[in-house]
Amino acid sequence: MAERQEQAAPDAVLTRIGQVVMLHHAGDREEARHRLLGLWAEIGEQGDPLHRCTLAHYLADTQDDPEDELAWDLRALTAGEEAAADGGSLAARALYPSLQLNLAADYARLGRPDAARTHLHRARGAAATLAEDRYGEGVRDAIRHLEIRLDEDGGHRP
Repeated sequence: MAERQEQAAPDAVLTRIGQVVMLHHAGDREEARHRLLGLWAEIGEQGDPLHRCTLAHYLADTQDDPEDELAWDLRALTAGEEAAADGGSLAARALYPSLQLNLAADYARLGRPDAARTHLHRARGAAATLAEDRYGEGVRDAIRHLEIRLDEDGGHRP
């Protein structure tokens, strides 16, 4: 019984990350970046892989420099792969297509269309396992849009 209650209890770190993401979505990018970096320092490089994956995934979105965004997205992918391998985390597997899509978008912004297409291909393959829900459809739509953009402009942002 106690084990079941433990599993049902919300993850405090993910809740805190979600609260900061709401701040970012409300328009305070700098404060969100500051708070997310504070959480990163708190959980550390050896913290729970799902926490690191989620945190790096959102930290990437708060970066001003495309190279910094890429670095955080690469950290997110590494942690996500670790989370999926360690415990087969359903959440990490569900994030995988989005992680690959973000990397594809990063490489497209940086004028590296071949790398962008590689990650877009991985995103498309992984997205096939997503449910036919709002999240899954959103990821699949974003993949299609990036694919069109890469086809139209060779992977460079106009």
